[in-house]
Amino acid sequence: MSMTLSRTDWSRDQIPTGESVSSLFDVQTDATIPPPALASSSRAMLPSTGSERTVQLFGAHIAPLRMPEAVERILRWTRMRERCRYVVTPNVDHCVMLAENEAFRRAYDAAALVLADGFPVVLASRLLGKSLPERVTGSDLVPALFSAASAERPVSVYLLGAMPGVGEEAARRIRETWPCVRVVGTYSPPLGFERNPGENRAIIDRINSARPDLLVLGLGAPKQELWIHTHAPRLDARVALCVGATIDFLAGNKPRAPRWMGRCGLEWMHRVASEPKRLARRYLRDAAVFPKLLWREWCSNDMPTAR
Repeated sequence: MSMTLSRTDWSRDQIPTGESVSSLFDVQTDATIPPPALASSSRAMLPSTGSERTVQLFGAHIAPLRMPEAVERILRWTRMRERCRYVVTPNVDHCVMLAENEAFRRAYDAAALVLADGFPVVLASRLLGKSLPERVTGSDLVPALFSAASAERPVSVYLLGAMPGVGEEAARRIRETWPCVRVVGTYSPPLGFERNPGENRAIIDRINSARPDLLVLGLGAPKQELWIHTHAPRLDARVALCVGATIDFLAGNKPRAPRWMGRCGLEWMHRVASEPKRLARRYLRDAAVFPKLLWREWCSNDMPTAR
């Protein structure tokens, strides 16, 4: 999985689906319709911090939240002067890395919030009787957080990642679209910065001087997750969001897939068509490995008994 800082590496992996699963699309987007008749197994919902509950899937503890619930929780954290929490959003590519990369698993284990980004992850949860209510993608979460800001409760944000100049354009668009969001800094780190202690200290100083409510990380997976796991204790930011190409999307530097493709689980086609050289090999590899991971989950899962 080749990654550079010149191109943010965010993957919203989808799988092609036919009419046989078309009914699941309605469940995906309609909060009033219950998931398919797959009752939660005794191991589906696991205790987490305090009263929170999570779904254990592909080595991650995923919060079964809808978008408004995720936004409310994150904004509540921004009002607390506590340690920097960070949020990760697993898709198929992340699930493959979780199976192979121990450091990536440790970063996931330390995340304050894990939200299902990929449609196949949500679909798999339903097939396994651990139904997640919907996708909460990183590229949708950030605008939703911005839209929830108000004059009474403004939000400050720092953009870290993307190519030089992209963060500045994203900041300009943010100011135009969300007047209650204050961009307090942008930075495009150089290639290999994560291995340079001096550069990392400088980045941390930049962020701490700005003291943002939200730190938007567009460094690509697994780089952004590994970086925040290492440096979160030293950061004076309330919440960090590992959201890949979201800065590029905010700047208009990369096109988003049409909404109908997202609803049908076909965004992967748009992503590959947009960047075939960078993404085709990764998507092919993930398509080969993910079914094996799903089978492993199926075999280890206590499937619910029909009544």
